[in-house]
Amino acid sequence: MSLVRFQVPNRLAAPIRASGRSRRWARMTFVVLAAMGGWLLAGIVSSQNETGDAPEAEFHMVRLVHGDFGRAGYRFWGRPYWAIDYPLAEANFLPALRETTTIDVADDSRHLEITDDRIFQYPFLFMQQPGRGNWNPTALEAERMREYLLRGGFLVVDDLHGEYDWRVLESGMRRVFPDRPIVDIPEDDPLLNDFFLLDKLTQIPGQRHLRRGSGGRIVAQMQGPPSLRGIYDDHGNLMVVINFNIDMGDGWEHAGDRPYPVGMSALAYQFGVNYVIYAMTH
Repeated sequence: MSLVRFQVPNRLAAPIRASGRSRRWARMTFVVLAAMGGWLLAGIVSSQNETGDAPEAEFHMVRLVHGDFGRAGYRFWGRPYWAIDYPLAEANFLPALRETTTIDVADDSRHLEITDDRIFQYPFLFMQQPGRGNWNPTALEAERMREYLLRGGFLVVDDLHGEYDWRVLESGMRRVFPDRPIVDIPEDDPLLNDFFLLDKLTQIPGQRHLRRGSGGRIVAQMQGPPSLRGIYDDHGNLMVVINFNIDMGDGWEHAGDRPYPVGMSALAYQFGVNYVIYAMTH
């Protein structure tokens, strides 16, 4: 376990803030979901899988549906691990992406299984907590993930902590790409400077990692140092980015919350913007 004290660079001192309307929408959605329970998430997936909705915007956040329901209980009872941080993460990040770039951004995310044919309509795939969710792709799912990535899709893996989580992800990725290694992303990779200049050694904590240290200072008890890892295609472009011992989604979800550090939300926004731009330009 490593103890992180927050020393945020001045350029990260203030987050990109969503509009007042977006914040009100986020709070309202949170209340509705809390009242209705985790089963609502199952209805979201079911309804999307039954329709042939085409993308109505240039960019959608697409969450990869994986694992079973009913295993996670933070905030909403019965929440599946793939849906951790939803809906507040999107409610905060997507308006920030819209305000920071010229990308036409959809208001909410899609939630699709990798075997859904519509997955190929979207260049960006967001995978939450595959470790705790015990992601174990079948042969068909691994084949479809490989096809999606080789055809130009981009996968971001987030909220992955400790050696157990890593073994789960690594095992699943070996089924997807048995011949492609997971490697550290070098500091000069375009991913880290295609919009914001990012320091990959600054660790973004999850809210559950925060503790109050001596003198009342907020510190994070992490499960190891941060690491950005990935899988490259034959042309040297990233297909997969893995946030290891990093919780970017919590940085989005808890923007403006206390005691979550303001600078960490700002950094999470910046990483997210770079990831989206990279996915849409490489």
